[in-house]
Amino acid sequence: MITDFTPVASLIGGALIGLAAVVLMLTLGRVMGATGILAGAIFPSTSDGRGWRLTLLLGMVSGPWFFKLLTGSTPAIDVPVSPLMIAIGGLIVGVGVTLGSGCTSGHGVCGLARISRRSIVAVLTFMLSTVVTVYVVRHVLGLGL
Repeated sequence: MITDFTPVASLIGGALIGLAAVVLMLTLGRVMGATGILAGAIFPSTSDGRGWRLTLLLGMVSGPWFFKLLTGSTPAIDVPVSPLMIAIGGLIVGVGVTLGSGCTSGHGVCGLARISRRSIVAVLTFMLSTVVTVYVVRHVLGLGL
């Protein structure tokens, strides 16, 4: 299996995510955890904060259109699984986010920067789970996705 790694694009993307997290923390005092932002936009506990959440989500969704506007092409995306598997994966991630009190962006980007013990444990758990899953899928099941 060939895995395309783009170090420059990855570095730029990571730096932009980090910058966005810092700006959100400095301006609103909020952690940039994608699932918490989505949940707060869909099920707001108060009317306060819904606008910035919807604006941030719009920015996340509109990224590919801006990319096309700037470059004239869209990034190639190959999803090697069925929509049913994507839905099942989404449900599993939702359960994990609930049990882990946050997602990879909240714990990995913001929590590690704040040296949160809970986030360190969460990120180590994410990474270990990823390594085990890839090993099982590729070497035990032989799927080579």
